[in-house]
Amino acid sequence: MPAVKRTYRLQIMLNAEELAVLDAWRFKKGMSSRSDAVRELLRRGLTVKGHEADRGEPLQI
Repeated sequence: MPAVKRTYRLQIMLNAEELAVLDAWRFKKGMSSRSDAVRELLRRGLTVKGHEADRGEPLQI
């Protein structure tokens, strides 16, 4: 599979607990980088059936 060219950068800030959870999840899944893990979690979150993102509504946090 050809590599996907990524031309946009997204920066986020996490606290120590959020980073630890992200790292634990990515290591459990065998992911090579934090960026890969964040992209996968974003993809999963946006494809959850019934989620507000699917209906174009603002996300409630």
